[in-house]
Amino acid sequence: MRQHEDFEDLQDQPSRRKGSRRARFDDEPAPSRSGRLTEDERGRLARLREDAYTETAIPCGADRWSTWDDAEHGPAPLPGWVITELAAVDTDLGVLKTGKEADVHLLRRELPGGSKNTILAAKRYRSDEHRLFHRDAGYLEGRRVRRSREMRAMEGRTAFGRNLIAEQWAAAEFTVLSRLWTVGAPVPYPVQRHGTELLMEFLGDASGQEAAPRLAQLRPEPDELTELWHQTTGMLELLAAQGLAHGDLSAYNLLVHQGHLMVIDLPQAVDVVANPSGLEFLARDVANIAGWFHARGLPEQVSRTTELVSELREIAGLR
Repeated sequence: MRQHEDFEDLQDQPSRRKGSRRARFDDEPAPSRSGRLTEDERGRLARLREDAYTETAIPCGADRWSTWDDAEHGPAPLPGWVITELAAVDTDLGVLKTGKEADVHLLRRELPGGSKNTILAAKRYRSDEHRLFHRDAGYLEGRRVRRSREMRAMEGRTAFGRNLIAEQWAAAEFTVLSRLWTVGAPVPYPVQRHGTELLMEFLGDASGQEAAPRLAQLRPEPDELTELWHQTTGMLELLAAQGLAHGDLSAYNLLVHQGHLMVIDLPQAVDVVANPSGLEFLARDVANIAGWFHARGLPEQVSRTTELVSELREIAGLR
């Protein structure tokens, strides 16, 4: 006796169970599947099982294969140092910086054989049980998702909602970095976004041994201090021309790389038009960073902070 009968055979026999939904009519084409899986799906699953047994170990002692294929990519043209080959592997080299919302790791992406490699900064937003978005209510004004269920989850700070907020922070930072890099602003190149992980240009030496210092770590001489202030105001003008304020500007999220000031940490960048508090964020950015420069000896007549805020408002198209 056969232990199993084909689905097609059963269809040609009277139903053996009560409550059968309907019989198949004589002129109805026979289904092209056996059981619940189509033949194509059976073949796909068989290939997956085969791949699971035959997959080779990740080369170079790396932690994972490159995530480039599944990620959102940075703006064109891609810099020559960006590795796009799917055969590349990623190795985590340790933590560069920790923060309330995310940690930044040093990551090496390379092709097996050593023909090509690059050092990247990997910013990873934490899992929901550790995440603390304690200031996000004001920043999220003007950012809305389409699905009301998702909006309610975000407002209620459920586990699902906190994960959505994390992804929104990551997507917002990647979008702003891409936008600013395209217009020539002093930001690291955004290589890719994969979920809540951002891979960015590493600002430091080629080996990854030394990162660019934060502005807060420096004690610049008067001439250098004035030059860095002018670079800061130039950066603020570029942001304002895009209708943006940094939202949390300080000497801790400005780096000095090869003599050039670079701005980082932009997940909370504020649209000064869409956000009801946009002008307040803009004025606060200026006050915060000017305070650091004043404390290092920059004269008030050089910073002209009140005039600077007015100029930035005008550049942003606000009166």
